[in-house]
Amino acid sequence: MNYMEPATVLSISIGIMTVAITGFSIYTAFGPPSKELVDPFDEHED
Repeated sequence: MNYMEPATVLSISIGIMTVAITGFSIYTAFGPPSKELVDPFDEHED
């Protein structure tokens, strides 16, 4: 069996984590959960 180099596994893992965090952030900011977000600047207008 040929196993991947540790550096390759680490690079792929970091890439997958980055894509997952970015996707979750976009979903939270623009998807259905965004209805629950509150704008702090709108709360404190004079």
